[in-house]
This record gives sequence, structure tokens and C-alpha cells, in this order.
Amino acid sequence: MEKIKTFSANTVNLPNEDIDTDQIIPARFLTRQTTDGIGECLFADWRFDKSGKPNEDFILNQPESTDAGILVTGNNFGCGSSREHAAWSLLDYGFRAVVSSSFADIFQNNSLKNGLITIVVDLETHKWLIEHPATELTVDLENTEIILENGKAISFPIDSFARYCLLHGVDQLGYILKHDSEITAYENQQQ
Repeated sequence: MEKIKTFSANTVNLPNEDIDTDQIIPARFLTRQTTDGIGECLFADWRFDKSGKPNEDFILNQPESTDAGILVTGNNFGCGSSREHAAWSLLDYGFRAVVSSSFADIFQNNSLKNGLITIVVDLETHKWLIEHPATELTVDLENTEIILENGKAISFPIDSFARYCLLHGVDQLGYILKHDSEITAYENQQQ
């Protein structure tokens, strides 16, 4: 996993509420054996019509969405079934963070474990972001804040262990393996 400390990116807004994981990545794509290229399945039923042609009305198919690295969504993003594929598809598509007023717990945990930062903001900040599409945000994970284009800094909560892993570029297994010698020494003492 890549270390994440601070980055800036443009936002794209998808303000729908209660977007479930089946909309993020439809179930028919869950048989994929690798995460490579899974971003092409992101919001597939919204991005493409039944013939596979891009839906020009969908925000991710519009020019202002090109190169956006932060998705701003409506309340309760990632609800529904538990599928790591949802986080994988967002990451592979190019998003590094998702901002909302709330996330489904399982989606949020899956995202953080895979390097996708989920940022919960207050309703006033959320409203501002929705009203200012395609704005540049700076995500400062070290100080757990986002910085708006106007310079205003907004703190956000994040699980301390997830934050540690993101800052150091390790997943849960990588964290455990960093302590292999201590674990081995403890196990040897127990014998």
C-alpha cells in the first residue's frame, strides 16, 4: 500500500443519498479474480446504457470529472451488502478519497483497509462541497483535516489504527509482520 500523508485533488460530486454497494459495483462483476481494471465496472449501471454506450448525463462521463481524485457523495454512502470490490473499484478508477456526511460502517472499514480515505464532514461543509463542484481539496492525513480552496481547514475523524496504516503504507498484515521478531520472542518464551 502507498503511504498517504497529504495530497490535493479535484472533486466530483455525486450527491445521491444511500448509494449502495450494488450501485457502486454491480454484483455481476464480483467474480473478477484481480483488482486490476476493476475501475471500469464502477457505477456500471449508471455510467453505461444497456448496449454499453456511455450515459452522457452521468457525472463521471462529463469533462469536468476528468482527473478528479476525490468523490463527494450524499449521506450514507456504501450501504448495502459487504463487498470489498466497492472500495477496489473506486481506487482503481482513480479516487483517493470519498467525502460524505456519513458512510456505512463495513464500506468505511473496507475502504480504509485498502487505502481509500473516507472523510466524514459536518453538514455545513458537506453542503458547501455540494454547492461548489469541481473544487480542489487538500487532504492532510497527518493533521486529519481537509483544506478547502478558500483556505478553510476542516477536521475529520478517522480510526487511529487505520490512520497509522495509511500514513506508513502498510495493511493490517504488514503491521503485524513489522513486529515479527517481538512476536517470535514472545512465542519462544511461552514454550
